Amino acid sequence: MLHEFGGYTIERYRLVKDTMTIEKLQYIVKERLSPKRFAHTLGVVEMAKRLANHYGIPVEKAEIAALLHDVMKESPLQAMQDMVQKAQIPVDKEMLSNGALLHGPAGAAYAKLTLHIQDESICEAIRVHTLGSTNMSVLDKIIFLADYIEPNRDFPGVEELRKLAFQDLNAAVVRAYDGTIRHLLDQGLSIHVDTIRGRNSVLLERSDV
Repeated sequence: MLHEFGGYTIERYRLVKDTMTIEKLQYIVKERLSPKRFAHTLGVVEMAKRLANHYGIPVEKAEIAALLHDVMKESPLQAMQDMVQKAQIPVDKEMLSNGALLHGPAGAAYAKLTLHIQDESICEAIRVHTLGSTNMSVLDKIIFLADYIEPNRDFPGVEELRKLAFQDLNAAVVRAYDGTIRHLLDQGLSIHVDTIRGRNSVLLERSDV
């Protein structure tokens, strides 16, 4: 049985509109995704909550952003395009023509316009979780990284990367960027400029420490 506020902080419910609870958000997401994609989402939620707790940021924000990060992933491209245009989220032509790139901004738009998520940091973490961005917040990095290393992921080096994620967040994020870029190169695919800039931005942060 679902409880409206049982076991959760009031702050969690101030992040979403009125009676929209985490349980209701989860139901909405589940209805929009395939079982495999929803299982991935729950894995991202689990990892994001652990990382948020470790790095001292609000777990509630990480949970909501992780839960909604792929909410538009399996929607038609036209629906994604309509959503970002309605929300007036800037995207380039490359993103607008590719659902794999556009679902982040579309998810942020859906969170804001349809679910009335009022916290801009949550929407931003959803927006940049695939490509990354310059000047990423800790929450941005956590969702970006949780998406890459959630418990259902299985690739060479993932266990080492999971350990690194709790030791040095920026180093782990750079390694996730590197893995993504390497995969795109191996597949002969283009690398979006936001990914290159995002990686360089985190490298500059590390050099400033």
